[in-house]
Amino acid sequence: MPFVPFELERWQSTWENRVKFNISESGVHPLSIAELLSMAGSSLKELGELRMVYSQSNGTDDLRKEVAKLYPGASPEQVLVTVGSAEANFIVCWGLIAPGDRVAIQLPTYMQTPGMTQNLGAQVVPFTCTIDHNWEPDLDEVRKAIAPGTKLVVVTNPNNPSGHVLSEESRREIVRCANAAGAWLLCDEVFQGAERNGVTTKSFWGEYEKVIVVNGLSKAYGLPGLRIGWIVAPQPLVDQLLERHDYTVIGPSPISDFLATLALRVRPRILERTRKILNDNYPVLEAWLKKFGEFFEWHAPDAGAIVAARYRHQMGSLDLVERMLARRDVLMVPGEHFGSPKHLRLGFGAERQYLESALAEVEKELRDMMSD
Repeated sequence: MPFVPFELERWQSTWENRVKFNISESGVHPLSIAELLSMAGSSLKELGELRMVYSQSNGTDDLRKEVAKLYPGASPEQVLVTVGSAEANFIVCWGLIAPGDRVAIQLPTYMQTPGMTQNLGAQVVPFTCTIDHNWEPDLDEVRKAIAPGTKLVVVTNPNNPSGHVLSEESRREIVRCANAAGAWLLCDEVFQGAERNGVTTKSFWGEYEKVIVVNGLSKAYGLPGLRIGWIVAPQPLVDQLLERHDYTVIGPSPISDFLATLALRVRPRILERTRKILNDNYPVLEAWLKKFGEFFEWHAPDAGAIVAARYRHQMGSLDLVERMLARRDVLMVPGEHFGSPKHLRLGFGAERQYLESALAEVEKELRDMMSD
């Protein structure tokens, strides 16, 4: 069976720690361990006394209790802690998909689930959100994509790469179609909590009995290095997925589990920090985009430190980002890595001075391109 590579992760993993400026990231400037411990009223001494044992493979009871509190009606037994939301998505797809299954996926998106389901032999049927429709899906296309016999529906809300939060009308129709088809609905909600207006995006949890929620600490919490994610799902499915989890990473690090538990206990303070970074930095990016007149088209993101901007130039985005890397030592994400040609995903969650310096380098190269 042909293998679909994960182009975005290969691109970022190759370069993100080698470049002078990285504006490919979708999260905010990460917290340090010391900052997290201070917020939680803990200490390095308490962290240092942890034994480096195998931690509980599905997440400690304390951590799963904290996660369950975020989802009304959920119990800790319905929570499976994973090594990042990437592992969560992986084992959900692995646990549900067989060759020939039909999978309906919102595009553009983080392309892990489209690639994974194809690698498992599924037929992927997209329903597309475009900048011309403010990143909302065409509901007729949703109905066609989520046809009878669909095994899995995948949505990312808030969306990556656009930062858009689905309208209530779109949410209802996606749920209605998934329910009518008898499909599982996998909702990647990893940007929930990173809303610029401070209003937390409503979870799909509880919409009907076959909803699976994936989330984690990488984006809204500024803790990507902890590699902590989770799945919330009906308990029989969680039990099945735990068996897949035994074949992947066995369990999270005890350090990560401990720190993640502290983070969820001080969640409001962490999200306040995140939203401050977003609201301080987005005007910087917006003013920069406006400098170029009609060259860029974009919608302000509802959530996340990301903007998906369409540009007017004959150069494809893969060539553009490779040129930026070679000439300016700046890492960016091409729209092709999300299924959106002639777009760039711009991350604005870094420290402000760093962001301004990175954008200055990008501007120099874009001016050269525009004058070629």
